[in-house]
Amino acid sequence: MSATKTIRQATGPAATRLLGVGAYRPVRVVPNAELVEAIDSSDEWIQQRSGIRSRRIADESETLVSMSVAAATEALASAGIAAGQVDCVIVATVSHMLQTPSAATAIAHELGTEQAAAFDVSAACAGFCHGVALASDMVRAGSAGYALVIGVERLSDVTDVTDRGTAFLFADGAGAVVVGPSETPGIGPVVWGSDGEHYDHIRSREDWRDVVASDSPRMPHLVMKGNSVFRWASYSMAKVAQQALDRAGITVDELDCFVPHQANNRITDTMVRTMGLPPSVQVARDIVDTGNTSAASIPLALHRMITEGQARSGDTALLVAFGAGLSYAAQVVVVP
Repeated sequence: MSATKTIRQATGPAATRLLGVGAYRPVRVVPNAELVEAIDSSDEWIQQRSGIRSRRIADESETLVSMSVAAATEALASAGIAAGQVDCVIVATVSHMLQTPSAATAIAHELGTEQAAAFDVSAACAGFCHGVALASDMVRAGSAGYALVIGVERLSDVTDVTDRGTAFLFADGAGAVVVGPSETPGIGPVVWGSDGEHYDHIRSREDWRDVVASDSPRMPHLVMKGNSVFRWASYSMAKVAQQALDRAGITVDELDCFVPHQANNRITDTMVRTMGLPPSVQVARDIVDTGNTSAASIPLALHRMITEGQARSGDTALLVAFGAGLSYAAQVVVVP
């Protein structure tokens, strides 16, 4: 019997942080007025229900890959990191239209990384926070020196413009962050999970096999049980947010920024009240003229807060995301 051999393990830094943030917003702005006729609605109704005034919709040239590359390029420049230094590219998305290969491999190539590991994460609106958690663990474990996390969506491809419950919600865009080593902790422990009991609350309307078998094939669109999702997210996510604060060892009074998934301003308002956030905490409201961009939502909102001065370098920000599955994730980060 051979002796047990010791395998040398990779080791990395004790802590990680976000080093840079980037964003890409499609050029075309679509106000509520362009959508209301198809869903028998009004601008006032949409704003009261969601807080949305307008959203960005990608044209044919603004692909999942091109938007991601633009956001990632800005994030790398912000971090002062060259593409060749990136060891892993993680892309959170639900709107990549190929089953395989991943969008991440094409993005890593377009960016000019030197054969970085690359894969997609399908956790819907919670995907970006999942990606940040994975990237942080990779860097700390030593399996990546620097990791790039991208949230990107072209939800306009999978939105039914006649669905009164979703047509006004979904939009397109990309956001990215660079995760790297730090002398002090800059990414707190993740609190994540799923509630599969409500698996069908947000979903693709049809299975692809049913689409192919249909006499009149059409793109499977997203459908949502809006009231059920609102009730679940408004209160369940406040508890998850508090757990993330507790695990990071900070109180609401020490928090500078709150960056929830931009799903609905009413959900955000309920979470703020339930958590008892003081007026000093800056709250992301990017949904007003960006819409719900699923996996791209949080990095886009964080980028806006930084560029508009609501979030400053060194601030503590609480990220909270939830989406189809129902999947969720939250963590406290230090603003780069």
